[in-house]
Amino acid sequence: MKKTYVTSMPDHIGAFLRASKCFSALGINITRVSYNKAVDSNTLFIDAEGTQEQLSKADVELEKIGYLQNNANKTSIVLIEFCLEDVPGSVTNVLSLISDFNFNISYISSQENGTDYQLFKMGLYVEDFDKISEFLKEAEKLCRVRVIDYNRSEKVYDNSIFYNTYVMGLSQTMGLSEDVRRELLVHVNLAMQTLDEQGLSPYRTFDSISKFAELLGASKGNAFVPRISTHKITDNTELTLIEPPCGSNTIIIKSNGRVLFVDCGYACYKDEMLEVYQRIVPDFENIRKTVLVTHADVDHCGLLPLFDEVIASRKTANCLKEEYLGNGGYRGKNPLHKPYVNICKTLTSYKAVDPKKVTVLWEDRECLTEPLTQIGFFDFEELHFEVYEGRGGHLPGEIVLIDYAKHIALTGDIYINVHGLTPQQAEYNRYAPILMTSVDTDPELCAQERKAIIGRLGVGDWQIFGAHGFKKEYSVKI
Repeated sequence: MKKTYVTSMPDHIGAFLRASKCFSALGINITRVSYNKAVDSNTLFIDAEGTQEQLSKADVELEKIGYLQNNANKTSIVLIEFCLEDVPGSVTNVLSLISDFNFNISYISSQENGTDYQLFKMGLYVEDFDKISEFLKEAEKLCRVRVIDYNRSEKVYDNSIFYNTYVMGLSQTMGLSEDVRRELLVHVNLAMQTLDEQGLSPYRTFDSISKFAELLGASKGNAFVPRISTHKITDNTELTLIEPPCGSNTIIIKSNGRVLFVDCGYACYKDEMLEVYQRIVPDFENIRKTVLVTHADVDHCGLLPLFDEVIASRKTANCLKEEYLGNGGYRGKNPLHKPYVNICKTLTSYKAVDPKKVTVLWEDRECLTEPLTQIGFFDFEELHFEVYEGRGGHLPGEIVLIDYAKHIALTGDIYINVHGLTPQQAEYNRYAPILMTSVDTDPELCAQERKAIIGRLGVGDWQIFGAHGFKKEYSVKI
């Protein structure tokens, strides 16, 4: 059994030794350690492996010596900018006010800029936000004051409580519980450690994660306004394309009175998407609900637990099963992608679907040598698709469905209409490559797969439905 300890250690010689002796005495093996004084001078992360009994005893011993973090401590830092006249003693009144409120200063920065004013930036430890509000009212009587967003600043302004402050900001944006916040804390640290080992600066990546969370949160509730379009295929068959501001599209196919879903978006939009589903399919709650998954990415599979049956390729089914068992999926097995995928899962409240719901209609071919290989067929009422599996350019198990009679292609993330994105979708899609190095497992191979899709389309006018952006109309001439 493995467990991650988020420990708060005193900054003195022998602190880690004391914790190490605690684990050693209980026969517990330490599998990962992360500590970076330049980032956080107190917080040390320890991954430990042992029996449940051993780890429970370690909990008690670490708590006795005061090494386990108190999650009830909501201490944070407020970064404030004071616009002061550039004259001798101008900062004295502000410092006196800070002293009157018994605030501790964690950071100060100021420099003349050739104007009559100086901008003083100060980081103040905050435990009582009501007290800060009172302080700001008094400070505004002295000078112009601006509170700077700590999470979006260009650098870490304090190195003693970075992790808690950063994670608290993400959690408040998404409304996460205390238990989920602690899990997020571990994933954020792993991301920091991964970047450090690569010799990369964390600031751009962490700023992108913050922006990613802000975009997710800004599209909740009444702000969730997907673009919805209906496309007539035949007199008895139509396809509805649902494009949320963040995450993958969902396709609803109605044919001869039956309904099929293709992909299903993020779990954090469950309530919003249910309202959309019920509007498009009024008897949604009473029908047998079937969804086909183009591949096993988080933004395509978030709502799978809502469905009675999940149709998937063999590799996608295996990925979903591994996630259900807690072993991580394909992206989770990539050390460079793992921390960011886990952050995404935590922020979006992802829960893996029960493998008993998953149906595999096409078995793996022994060896996929071409960018796209036909693995079988899929019929749904008036639609008759040929099913192709990619070699994993975007993600192993990815499939493409092509109906040559109706000139329809469902292409998942292998081929999307980048010119058909809404402004919100385009902004969202800017951050996935930053968070995961690349959205494609193998970008060069994925480019070959995109080319292969176009090469397989016959003569005529085609409707291509990718998993992001609007429908792509494409004509193949003789």
